[in-house]
Amino acid sequence: MPSWSGAAPRSPVIKRLLIANRGEIAVRVARAARELDVVPLGIYSQADAGAFHLRFMDETRCVGPATAADSYLNADAIVAAARAMKADALHPGYGFLSERAPFARAVREADIIFVGPTPEAMAAMGSKIEAKRRVRDFGVPTVPGYDGDDQSAPALQEQAVRIGFPLLIKASAGGGGRGMRVVESAARFGEALEAAKREAFAAFGDDTVLLERYLRSPRHIEFQILADAHGATIHLGERECSIQRRHQKVVEEAPSVALTPALRGEMGAAAVRAAESVGYVNAGTCEFMLDSDGAYYFLEMNARLQVEHPITELVYGIDLVHWQLRIASGERLTVAQSDVRPRGWAIEARLYAEDPANDLLPSTGTVEHWSPPEGPGVRVDAGVGAGSEVTHYYDPMLAKLIAYGGDRDAAIARLQRALEECSVDGVRTNLPLLLWIARDAAFRAGETTTRFLDERLDESIFSQAAPSDEAVLLCAGALLADRRAPWRVADAGVPLRLQHGGGTIELFADATDRADTWRISGDYRGELQAARHGAAVQARFNGDAIAGDVTYAGERFTVHLDGRAWPLHFAAPPASDGAGGAYAAVAGAHVAAPMPGKIVKVAVAEGEQVDEHALLVVLEAMKMEHRIEAPAAAVVRSVLVQEGQIVAAGTPLVQLT
Repeated sequence: MPSWSGAAPRSPVIKRLLIANRGEIAVRVARAARELDVVPLGIYSQADAGAFHLRFMDETRCVGPATAADSYLNADAIVAAARAMKADALHPGYGFLSERAPFARAVREADIIFVGPTPEAMAAMGSKIEAKRRVRDFGVPTVPGYDGDDQSAPALQEQAVRIGFPLLIKASAGGGGRGMRVVESAARFGEALEAAKREAFAAFGDDTVLLERYLRSPRHIEFQILADAHGATIHLGERECSIQRRHQKVVEEAPSVALTPALRGEMGAAAVRAAESVGYVNAGTCEFMLDSDGAYYFLEMNARLQVEHPITELVYGIDLVHWQLRIASGERLTVAQSDVRPRGWAIEARLYAEDPANDLLPSTGTVEHWSPPEGPGVRVDAGVGAGSEVTHYYDPMLAKLIAYGGDRDAAIARLQRALEECSVDGVRTNLPLLLWIARDAAFRAGETTTRFLDERLDESIFSQAAPSDEAVLLCAGALLADRRAPWRVADAGVPLRLQHGGGTIELFADATDRADTWRISGDYRGELQAARHGAAVQARFNGDAIAGDVTYAGERFTVHLDGRAWPLHFAAPPASDGAGGAYAAVAGAHVAAPMPGKIVKVAVAEGEQVDEHALLVVLEAMKMEHRIEAPAAAVVRSVLVQEGQIVAAGTPLVQLT
């Protein structure tokens, strides 16, 4: 197979590349640019003045305030920054303006190379409605539904009844699950349509939607496309992205266990035809749903690089960003479709700042500790480091952990090992969820559909219960090894009173003749041996090995073990017991914001009677809308916020009686 490394002579057209994005994709593109002797240039918002991605740029410019609409979506400011930094090309990354045809056109009109498809192709494929119409003419099957021009609520309601329920409302201009709602009945259609349109307009500036028959348990299969400006278009096989939550991908793999070579060839050919239907150039992705009966349907074409592109790179031995830049410089593809063969298996897990103990809602704060995994077959594409700020303004993805192996079993084993070695402190993450997936028997058997998490996962397992025995002993071992015990009673030894939430753990440690070993009594009894290596702690309790990370932040310490993060701190010494204490004040029947964000809708008024689960407020955080519902039937005593207001986590929103 010909080399795809990008080492072949390159057209020197692109010399200075503006990367119009942030986070891990900005870092990824900057590294690829530098490898091709192209100078990477960056942008940032006022909230991102100290962001991780700026470390990888030769020159940077601020393009506006914290909100994405005023900065990363500010096309005029970004084009002006490109001119000021003398960029001759611009890479949009993904998200933000990456699929906005007017932006691509503005870049082209500024005599700057846009690293992506033409504005015309982007306009055709950026609209899910137009894309479905185009590909149907090229013999590509599409999901039955409605993609007409009449966007009035009555017309859409009528079409919804015709299609039948359940159905899917999708933003025509969108992606990433934004502006998307599953509707189970006609009674819920109006509210779902309003929410989908509002979210679509906020995220993409376009509230046009289409309706599709909702396939209950399909697989989500996508094909990577590469096309040069000289008429050559090929696909680089499939990625399966079926494991999703709230329509956002969580784990992706390449290839898919569901595709035979024959089906891969058939779907790949359909993907190529879809790209050719709009004269597509550069990298793109055709997404399909594969139903349980073997039928497949075109969903959309993403006219950009995908988040999950690294797994294709590993399986096919290609640097997709290199090829994006080379194609934009006018080069020809150097391989034919017949040369493309998958080798091995790759799986990507998306690491998000989301709290698994709180409905996986976004978590904000400072990344106080960052320890990504290393080792054979592991790649980490990160957008943060220690000290990075995670705000509510942007997507909560921190990094992508990618594992590669000679076959699927080897890739899963490496993925599990990588997740077990990863630790983050300062923000909650979805590491426990990712580890649960890697260990799940159905995942290991390849039995994955878009209903995988809905059908198999009980999220209550992630609730913040008392720490495990291993976590307590690991914490005690770290404190003893670091000589961080807070007090000493006579010469008897070291008391360790650890607190987690409302629970207290009583331990007492006596020294032995070995400096790294203690006799433990109290709530645990036995011999504890511990040694520290950076953040990592290796311990043995009564001969059983325990290993994990223990990090400190002031008077708080966090144990990272088995994908979980257990926060602990010292309880008051015994002598102070009974001297007084603080009790949580009764807050009354206040419904509070679960995270910082913006109030985009207040759905109730004072004096209104509401049922359990009735919609009270819609909160927008990290580019997604979240329903805040009544916990029980009640009367609205007062509404404490208004639409457009920015609120912090814990802010009272509505008072109920």
